[in-house]
Amino acid sequence: MLDNVTWSGVLADPVVQAGTLAVVGAIVTRIALRPFPSWKLAGQVFFFAALTVLLLYHDIVPYEVGPAPASTFERVFIALAKVVWWINAAWALIAFVRVFLIFERQPREGRLVQDLVIGLIYLGAILSVVAYVFSFPVGTLIATSGVFAIILGLAMQSTLSDVFSGIALNLGRPYTIGDWIVLNDGVEGRVVETNWRSTHLLNGSNDLVVLPNSFLAKVGLTNLSSPDRSHGASLTVRVVPTIGPSAIIEVMRAVLLSSDSILTEPKPGVQIKSLTSDAMEVELSFRVRDIGQAGPAKNEIFDLIYRHIKAAGLTLARPLDAAGPPPEQLQSEEMTKPHRPTPLKLLDAIPLFFSLTEDEKETLAGSMTRRTYKKDAILIEQGDTVASLMIVRSGALVATRQEGHKEIELGRLAPGDYFGESGLLIGVGEAASLRALTFVVVYEIAQASLTPLLHDRPGIAEELAATLSRRIETGQHSFAPEGATLNGRSMSSLVTRIRHLFQVPQ
Repeated sequence: MLDNVTWSGVLADPVVQAGTLAVVGAIVTRIALRPFPSWKLAGQVFFFAALTVLLLYHDIVPYEVGPAPASTFERVFIALAKVVWWINAAWALIAFVRVFLIFERQPREGRLVQDLVIGLIYLGAILSVVAYVFSFPVGTLIATSGVFAIILGLAMQSTLSDVFSGIALNLGRPYTIGDWIVLNDGVEGRVVETNWRSTHLLNGSNDLVVLPNSFLAKVGLTNLSSPDRSHGASLTVRVVPTIGPSAIIEVMRAVLLSSDSILTEPKPGVQIKSLTSDAMEVELSFRVRDIGQAGPAKNEIFDLIYRHIKAAGLTLARPLDAAGPPPEQLQSEEMTKPHRPTPLKLLDAIPLFFSLTEDEKETLAGSMTRRTYKKDAILIEQGDTVASLMIVRSGALVATRQEGHKEIELGRLAPGDYFGESGLLIGVGEAASLRALTFVVVYEIAQASLTPLLHDRPGIAEELAATLSRRIETGQHSFAPEGATLNGRSMSSLVTRIRHLFQVPQ
């Protein structure tokens, strides 16, 4: 074994000290602290400072060209020590860049700039090693490599164009990850990745579109997600002007008020685009929370337009270039058709009563009561048990739930929607309040009107229970009590409750 003097000599050797410090620093910062950028930066700075103090203590100045030692071993050691010092200096700077060089708290957006800065740091470290370790004139090296740089630049002209265009795009930030952009040539999609060479878009068909950065830098584009994620949309409808324009505008406003998909602020608008003896063209404009919701919102608006127009007794006008008989002839043919009363039309459109026969529907329709409510009137208070079913004939309503001190909007109702089936069929209190957004007309079906049908044909109870169960399970009954699950074993209990409530014999 070595004695204490020998161990002291070994520990005092600058080669052992510098080598040990370099190995320990590399293991700690490059392996142990790799998942923790902030701690990694602190470790890099600590070991770099310790290595600097150690080299200066042994009269080794890594950033100066010192006199050449006589011993070959000393020359190799000093050269290695300086190389290790410059590498640690580069690592410390890179760790600082990784932690602090983040644009708007979005690390992916700053990747190109980070890589560029890191590349410059490595280049500076290499040139410093060449100058201070090998005593090679850097100026001569740069001048000599200029010719090769020109040749390399010409050979990689396209690639370099993409690289510098990518840097310009990331600094200018016309778009970010997640934005939906549309190019002037019609290409559109959501930005999913940007790198040195290209930008990747995911289009509406879920296909990946790869665009070179140099192409994006030249072509014009529209960012549909800027300045915020909300997106404006509009659609046009043509209506036969059988009533005044102001009344048609009110119908269209009720359409927008009935929508669950559009934003209430800024307020949606209705504008008359043209008016002739055959048609009135109206444009509905609105906003959605994100470009991806524009399509579903338009589908909902078209459905609401159809329902409100039918409820108001209006007719959609034919397109200008459509072939066929004139509107007057179509209206006369419509007049010749047998008239079906409004209560029967409403029952035909409700899934809850699909299983009823025509005679049963006529009996039920004869007992329905028409009710009207002014704007802002409360039809139902949360918690009330309504012993009747109400079908919306015209107008728009909003359902809200009070949770603590907050009022949460659950949804909106339009012509053809109905509510109160939980109280009518199983005697459950309503989980939401209903308020009229416009003048509202509803038709009411009381429990007393439905009781004779259930006594005459008890099987209706199972049919109503099955429809109500599907409606709740599929989320169509948005105002059902929270936690209501009516499947499996609960289905039989639901039928039992209906039979008990209407006193139907088992």
